[in-house]
Amino acid sequence: MMTKYNNLVKNAAGRMVPEVINGEKHIPFMGVGKYIPEGRKFAPRISSCANYPSDGNKTVPSLREALVRSGLKDGMTISTHHHFRNGDLIANQIFDVAKELGVKDLRWFPSASFPCHEHLIPYLQDGTIHRIEGSMNGPLGKFTSEGKMRGLGVLRSHGGRYQAVQDGEVQIDIAVIAAPTSDPFGNANGVEGPTACGLLGFALADSQYADKVIVVTDNLVPFPCIPWQIHGNYVDYVVKVDKAGIPEKIISGTTQITKSPDRLLIAELTSQFCDEAGIIRDGFSYQAGAGGTALSIGIYFGEILRKRGWKARFIRAGSNKYPVAMLEEGLVDYILDGQTFDLEGVRSMRENPGHVNTSPFTSYNYHGKGNFAGMVDVVILGATEVDVNFNANVVTHSDGYLLHGIGGWQNCLFSKTTILPIPLFRDRIPVIRDEVTTLCGPGELIDVIVTERGIAVNPARTDLLERMKGSPLPLKSIEELKDEAEKICGKPDKPALDDELVAVIKWVDGTVIDSVKKVGS
Repeated sequence: MMTKYNNLVKNAAGRMVPEVINGEKHIPFMGVGKYIPEGRKFAPRISSCANYPSDGNKTVPSLREALVRSGLKDGMTISTHHHFRNGDLIANQIFDVAKELGVKDLRWFPSASFPCHEHLIPYLQDGTIHRIEGSMNGPLGKFTSEGKMRGLGVLRSHGGRYQAVQDGEVQIDIAVIAAPTSDPFGNANGVEGPTACGLLGFALADSQYADKVIVVTDNLVPFPCIPWQIHGNYVDYVVKVDKAGIPEKIISGTTQITKSPDRLLIAELTSQFCDEAGIIRDGFSYQAGAGGTALSIGIYFGEILRKRGWKARFIRAGSNKYPVAMLEEGLVDYILDGQTFDLEGVRSMRENPGHVNTSPFTSYNYHGKGNFAGMVDVVILGATEVDVNFNANVVTHSDGYLLHGIGGWQNCLFSKTTILPIPLFRDRIPVIRDEVTTLCGPGELIDVIVTERGIAVNPARTDLLERMKGSPLPLKSIEELKDEAEKICGKPDKPALDDELVAVIKWVDGTVIDSVKKVGS
């Protein structure tokens, strides 16, 4: 039987992590920038054009047929992608086929999972799927946290996922790419067709490195499919289905400006801090998410640019209607889009040459010759918890349940300034703790915490502290913010956790930064 984990050691962050995970050797976290890989990139098997139709037509009648031709068998690694987010229809169908064929012990390697994948829980229970190596959102996270998954879960950032494939840490047997538009050769994009969902960048590594690649589309067009975000030269089979996904369900969170007075105050304080610290300037760049607070901060940034006649050079996105409006107003030169969060983002990517689709390779891959993340002037991120050393958690809640993925969050920490605008407490539970339940990001990379009751600057950022001297903004130490929250809510209890591990957290370089424990019964 495969070893779920063993050889627990203390890593450089002081966390106990396994060196052997699902029977494979892994490297404990050594510190930011300390692990330098050696060797060459992983390479897939050589293919020959003699094995493919000379007329370029790679279509097969069904997903089942494509999986069978790809050699689906026990123990394989199957990858999927979350471009349709909660509107994904294909991942569930893959494992329906696997169950029908009696295939067991598969490793599912999604770029992210969503509540729509609750359908797969019976397959985790009966052994069709051995484990998930990807985000485990909603029901799948709860299932994993309760210790019900046979293998150990592995969570990686978006860039960490590309790194793992590129380095050969994860070797994909079959990649299945849901594409809104494709030609029979396998060239595909996400911006055309009735189910257009935006870019297909999360499938890039899979298309390049997987042994077999299947494109599933509901809009088959004559060669060439232009633009092609996925190159048909990587693709083995193309399947036409009735519907590849539900684009209306790509919407993330509210994608609406927050109406909460506290959240609006946090957004206003964040934008004022960036302004007073000199971060906002003509030609600056930023990244913000699609939550209500982050969207509000983007609105404030736009107002400052408009008032002063400035223009941002680029917005690093998950795109939605708000950065699109800034692009079309001329307040920014480019949107460098890593993920599309609403249908306005899809439209803009299709119509605006300044709205550029990117991938985890260009944006976040830490084992490359640089990436976009370090060029961003300021990034606005969320967190479920932070601690007095500015360490942050984004995957588990105050009760210890694993309910979120890492996404690009870890990768964004390498921006020039990282700000976490967070409420001081949620549901009467303080967000600032003595120690985070799960370590996802080291405090040395997190610069500013903004709450409705004050702003804490990491003492290591002496430059920001110097710039903010004499500011009327409510600057406080992180200890003062923690004490204030506990005076209001009381000191929070630690979650009830067992010693058993259910998952591990990878750092951006592929090392293991923390372990996730089973929630106690």
